[in-house]
Amino acid sequence: MSALAPTLQTFFTDRLSRQRNASPHTIAAYRDTMRLLLAFAEEQTGNSPSNLDIADLDTRLIGDFLDHLERDRKNSARTRNARLAAIHSLFRYAALCHPEHAALIQRVLAMPPKRTDRTLVTYLNEHETSALLAAPDRASWTGRRDHALLLVAAQTGLRASELTGLTCSDVHLGVGAHISCVGKGRKQRITPLTRSTVAVLRVWLHERNGEPADPLFPTSQGARLSRDALERRIAKYLPIAAKSSPTLTEKKVTPHTLRHTAAMRLLHAGIDTAVIALWLGHESIETTRIYLHADLTLKERALTRTTPPSSKPGRYQPPDKLLAFLENL
Repeated sequence: MSALAPTLQTFFTDRLSRQRNASPHTIAAYRDTMRLLLAFAEEQTGNSPSNLDIADLDTRLIGDFLDHLERDRKNSARTRNARLAAIHSLFRYAALCHPEHAALIQRVLAMPPKRTDRTLVTYLNEHETSALLAAPDRASWTGRRDHALLLVAAQTGLRASELTGLTCSDVHLGVGAHISCVGKGRKQRITPLTRSTVAVLRVWLHERNGEPADPLFPTSQGARLSRDALERRIAKYLPIAAKSSPTLTEKKVTPHTLRHTAAMRLLHAGIDTAVIALWLGHESIETTRIYLHADLTLKERALTRTTPPSSKPGRYQPPDKLLAFLENL
């Protein structure tokens, strides 16, 4: 076994799990990156993953791997950058264990992330949101569960992992009704609930009849819903909702779209971005500013409050005949 294999093992068991106490989501993301990298390195070098050495993972191979992600696996630049961040984390740890490879490691650490375009966030307007919430068939148990799930997602703005991780005890329907969760970065936060959401959840909890530690939105077998299952539920209801709200066919709707929808509803209600950042569990208020860029309504409202410039339209003057002849050649 080469030096890479034990280094990679201790990176997960010691560095991530013991020293950094990384979340299961972080460990899973890093694990997937390393599996993809090792498979690519095996294909390129002919060495099995256990026999790969640190020297095999040079800047050329890692650069080819990143190109492979975008070209062959059709990953976005953001996904590419996330994979590179995981590789950088491994090599920073390897620098402590293997100073003999310091030069190679520093070259890998110097590989920069790719700049990405900042696209406007996609969110649903009130009519589209109502159509999506009305799509589940509430005559069935699954439909009632999905209606409650989509309503909570659109009202609270919880992340997909936070939604699927909710337990029955996380819902508090008394005075000051709210949902509590542990979000990204292990931050605990509470999100208030509207009266309509409280009414739906009260009925659902009575029907759910689960123990405090049981999933709030389980599968038909009682297990916790996965992120993929959540995405499939939304994809199922989109064609149904599009019948009453055709604009939904023009949008790519994911669980994160519902999170954006909750944020935009707060912004339209005049809530300060600092409060929205707390609501969504953003680490920095700068993250919340993406909603200001996407909000055309807010920009139009600002436009109506401004004084238009006092400029007069110019009068058209036909060009000189000779110059017009030359320009048309």
